[in-house]
Order: sequence, then structure tokens, then C-alpha cells
Amino acid sequence: MKKIFSKEVIIGIVTLVSLFLLYWGLNYMKGINLFKPTNHYYVLMPNVSELQNSSPVFVDGFKVGIVNDIEYEFTNPDADNIVVQISLDKDMKVQSGSYAELKSGLTSGAYLNLVLNKYVSAYYQVGDTLEGITNAGLMDKLSADLLPQIEKILPRLDSILSGIQTLVNHPALTQSLDHIEGTTANLQKSSDRLNALLSKDVPVIVSNLNKVSSDFTVVSDNLKQVDVQSTLNTVDQAMQNINQMSKQLNNPDNTLGLFLNDRSLYDQLDSTARNASNLLLDIKEHPKNYVHFSVF
Repeated sequence: MKKIFSKEVIIGIVTLVSLFLLYWGLNYMKGINLFKPTNHYYVLMPNVSELQNSSPVFVDGFKVGIVNDIEYEFTNPDADNIVVQISLDKDMKVQSGSYAELKSGLTSGAYLNLVLNKYVSAYYQVGDTLEGITNAGLMDKLSADLLPQIEKILPRLDSILSGIQTLVNHPALTQSLDHIEGTTANLQKSSDRLNALLSKDVPVIVSNLNKVSSDFTVVSDNLKQVDVQSTLNTVDQAMQNINQMSKQLNNPDNTLGLFLNDRSLYDQLDSTARNASNLLLDIKEHPKNYVHFSVF
């Protein structure tokens, strides 16, 4: 049977198919779909920092196309001289007065954001040129805002670090650390002693307290058994007797009361005592006047 294609033709066809698949695969990896119809527009930019081929193009956060090519316009260097070719979905219509702004994320890199003019009904034609502007990205804003502040802080930070170094190297700090170490050791000793006290003396104290509590319980039981009312009645009777005796002592109608309350009786007793004393003194001094002896 005669072959339709020779070996050389087959190799050529396989090579062409391989090259096409390679080209299509590379573009697909870049985000370019060769089989999807697109419309091409141009954007004049003053700066395309970090923007690259295949960078995405968004409208309200939705990806509608990619960057195809970036060229520098050498013939007009004084104006916006960078031409960016973008490919948008076939169904994407761009209103007149819309513009593209360059943005950059912290991790996503640079991208184009289409700001559509939704207040007009006229549209750009395919191949028209849009205005482009450059917005400061997040890193640019951080650089513009933070770097001046950091430059101001650095001298102060250096002074603070120098002060900290001086403080760390000061002998007083070492002495303070030694004192703290000594205090910690003393606290450890005190803690050990307290643990020993708690393990030895406290159980004994608790046992004694339990014993005292038991004794109080016994005393309380005994007090409950005492006839308190009878005791109080007895004490009340004794107080009444003492009160009656006091009244009798103060009453001059009885003997003891008369003896305690009669002033004249007291004066007579006092005079009798003085006379007796004088008599005994006279007897002592002149015994012969009172005692007579007869001798035979």
C-alpha cells in the first residue's frame, strides 16, 4: 500500500503542531487565550513602573483583559510617551472619556484599572487611544509617608540605644542584679522555712485547735445542762437578803442600827476608852495608890 504522506511531511506536520501548541501554551500561561476574540486599545502612560506584558486589566475589580505590549514613543518624548497596548474581551465596550490608571498591589504587582465614564452613550472604537494616569502604589505611599518619619526617628533611636547601652554597662545595674539575686535567694530560704513550718507546726496547731474546740463543745454541753433560771433566782434572793440587811443596819430602831447610827453612844464609848487609857497610865505611874502590901 502506498503511503499518502512521506516521513518528512509527517515530521514537518508534527513540528508545526508542536510549535503551535508551545506558542499557545506559553500565551495561555501568560493569560492570553488565542481562541477568544478580543478588541485592542492603546493607552498613553507617563510612567509604567512595574507594569509588564500580560499584566491584568480590571474594571471594578473584575478582569476584562491583559496588557499585550509596551512601547516607548521616541518621536514625542515631551508628552506621555509610553504606549501600552491592551486586549479586552470582545463584549467589553469602553465609553468615551474613560481612562486607565496604573496601580500596584503589595503582592500582585502592577496592573491597569479602567475607570469607565458611565454617563455617556458614545464609545471608543477598536484601536482608539485612551488616557492613562499613574497613581501612587501602596509601596510608593509607604515610601513617601514612612521614610521621612523614619529619617526623623533614626537620630532619636540612636540616642535611645546609646542610653540603653550606657545603662546596661553601668556598674550600678550589676550591683542591683546581685542584690536582686540575693533577695531571691533569701526569699527561697524563707519559702523553705515556711514550707517546713506548714508541714510540721501547723498540723500540731490545728490538732490543738481541734482539741480546744472539743473542750468548748463539752463546756457548752455542760452549760446547757445547768439550770440557769434556778441559779438566777438564787442570786436574786441573795441580793434581796443583802438589801434587807443593809436597810436594817441603817434603821436606828434596832440594836445594831442604833449602835451604828447613835452619835452620843459613839462619844460615850470614845470617852470611856480615853478614861480607861488614862487609868491604866496612872496605875502604871503610881501603883502604890492602888495596891497596898502588908508584911507581918
